[in-house]
Amino acid sequence: MTTLTEPVPVPGHIPPEAVYDFDLRFDPGLLANPHERVRELLREAPPVFWTPRNGGRWVAIGHREIFDASRDPEHFSSSPMPKAEMEALMASLPADMPRIPQAVPILMDPPEHTRYRAPLQGSFSPKAVQARKESIRELANELIDAVVADGHCDFIPAVAEPLPVRIFLRMMGLPEARLPEFRDLVHEFLAATLSSDIEAALMGRKVADAMLDVIQARREDPQDDLISLLWATEIDGRPMTLELMEDYAVLLFIAGLDTVINGMGFGVRHLAANPELQAQLRADPSLIPDATEELLRRYTFTIPVRRVAQAVELGGWQMLPGDWLALYLPGADLDPREYESPEEFTLKRQGKAHIAFGAGVHRCLGSHLARVELQVLYTQMLERLPPFRLDPQRPAKFHSGNIIALDSLPLRWD
Repeated sequence: MTTLTEPVPVPGHIPPEAVYDFDLRFDPGLLANPHERVRELLREAPPVFWTPRNGGRWVAIGHREIFDASRDPEHFSSSPMPKAEMEALMASLPADMPRIPQAVPILMDPPEHTRYRAPLQGSFSPKAVQARKESIRELANELIDAVVADGHCDFIPAVAEPLPVRIFLRMMGLPEARLPEFRDLVHEFLAATLSSDIEAALMGRKVADAMLDVIQARREDPQDDLISLLWATEIDGRPMTLELMEDYAVLLFIAGLDTVINGMGFGVRHLAANPELQAQLRADPSLIPDATEELLRRYTFTIPVRRVAQAVELGGWQMLPGDWLALYLPGADLDPREYESPEEFTLKRQGKAHIAFGAGVHRCLGSHLARVELQVLYTQMLERLPPFRLDPQRPAKFHSGNIIALDSLPLRWD
């Protein structure tokens, strides 16, 4: 049985009516059927509330409130602490202490964020992603063909993990043989981010160390990969440093090895539960891009966190500097104030774009890659597998935190 995190005292500036007890990691409803629990939150809790769990933090679940906060880095900062405090903290660390990497540019605000994000844009542009489409298709076919004769599989370890992770490892120039090690490291890192700042910082060092040999090797012997590209990059006229390479590597490692796996898992889970939709998409594959977008909206899964940098009001509540705010994007995309019948999968939904990839300056850099991977996966599964269904004897398993994630999704077919 999972134990909830210990509640903390409610600060004086939090009114009682703003408090709603919700554990972002261990809420039983989230672990049983996450998006149904999100719909329950939208019915029971205000669009923005404060929970005493997970160290105490604000949680925004309303679309309008999340959209506004995402586009206001002046009040809602992506940096874990003010720049001056961060510099003082780093200067105070013992000289013999290993350096703590910072995930660049995701932990930055404009204008710094803009400068440090720019070197990555080309590698994730629509043109660059389209150039990888055929290799994505080949790998998807390889993974699907490996299980088709069995009549069943656990979709997460069999297909959803190795497909985007192997593509990403190739982009980075990291050895595919280390995939299990890297995936374990990602889970450990994400758990640490909801435990304490110290644990998260130490995990950042561990992640950088896991890639350090490849990072250093590409400095002397560049290859056709993202690490080599970054080594050749200058920022503000200054050459790349090992320290900044570690920072970039931590961000790319975490973002590339965990997010789209869950988009695939939730999308295939919906297809497995809806044979009529499978039949419709098999009959007309041109509908798959629309289906991909609606699946992303219906099962949004990421929860970015912001630090309140200046006193501000959001959702009718006053927030103070130092407060933390979780942007619960799954709630935004199921908000009935924004979408008509949001619980329904509507293939040709009109008018309202989802924010599964976020909004504002931190909108997901890898969104083009994720879309292509999802569309290719759905296309190849519908081409190469007979109608597939959920395994009635083995229910899906979930975990939660900064991402609502699927650990296991058993499927069967005839």
